[in-house]
Parts: sequence; structure tokens; C-alpha cells
Amino acid sequence: MRRFDIPADLPGQEPVAWHKSPGRIMAAVALAAAWPPLIVTLLVWPPQHWPPAGDLDWRLGVLVIGLLAVPGGLWLLARERRATGRPGTRLGVVWRFIFYGGLLAAALQGLLAIGVSVMGWFEAGGVGQAAGATETSLLIYGVMGLPVAILVGVSYALWAGLCVAFVAFEHRPHVRDRLGLMEGTGPDLPRQP
Repeated sequence: MRRFDIPADLPGQEPVAWHKSPGRIMAAVALAAAWPPLIVTLLVWPPQHWPPAGDLDWRLGVLVIGLLAVPGGLWLLARERRATGRPGTRLGVVWRFIFYGGLLAAALQGLLAIGVSVMGWFEAGGVGQAAGATETSLLIYGVMGLPVAILVGVSYALWAGLCVAFVAFEHRPHVRDRLGLMEGTGPDLPRQP
């Protein structure tokens, strides 16, 4: 069994580059958005309420968020790679998806808690009822719902990061800078004496 004594021992440390085929990137987006627990539960327990209805099934909402968040994550990765050359490994791609996925889940759950609280103000009959509705909404959606939302967001982002790292990126062999002409091409290709 292989030991992991230093971070360089972790798998996924080989340098990678964007795959040249745009079809691979589109396939990565589609595969990353199709989180298996979400797809399986949609097939086993079909939604009772579809988008034309008033009450949308939360799984459909999560699927729509995933379909928007994965291309957004790829755009952020492309921007970061142009600016700094990082992430240069598959592990770096996965870590960025996990980090940003957890942040997105926490932010969306916070917005949901605030939105439900504000909607409770308009349905309340007085100031006391509005305060009670706010307290209940923030307790249920903010305090109790936040850890679950972050757990779901990180799990979804882990799947998306793995799909993107292995479908949209390809292995790039390390190139030694023998002539000293590669300076300024990013931290992926360090200048060696």
C-alpha cells in the first residue's frame, strides 16, 4: 500500500492542460451537472410539481443550480489559469470545485433563509407574528438547514470537480526549460537551472 507522507504523494499531482476538443468540455459540464444521487432520486421518485406549478421540487432547483454553476466554475478556472497558470493539476481542479461549491451552497441557503423570513413579514398579522415568523424561518432554514446545504453542496461539487478534472483536462508532460525562454509562462512550468 502506498503511503502519503507529503502532499506530493497524493494522486492527481501530474500537470494537466485543457482538453483541445470543445466536445469534451461540454461533456464534462453535462456529466458534472448529473450528480448521481440527484438523478437516481428523480428517477425513483418523480417530482410531483414541475416548473409550471407553483411549488417546485427542490431536486429540480438543485439540478438547475448545478447546470448554471458548473459552467460558471469552468469560467472561473479558465480565468485563474490565464492569470496565474493555476490550478495545474487535477487535484487542484477538484479542490477549487469543492471550495467554491461549499461557498455557493452556504450563500444560497443564507439567501433562502432571508427570503423566507421576508416573505413571513408580509403574511404576518402584526409585529409579534412577524418577529415569530422571522425567528422560526431563520432557525429552520438558517441554523438547521445550513449544515445540510453545505454537505449537499460539497458532495455535488466533489462529483463535478472529479468529472471536470478527468474529462475536460488531459495530462500534459512536464517540459524542462533548457534554453531559458519559458519564463513568465506561469507557475506550472518552473524555470530550472
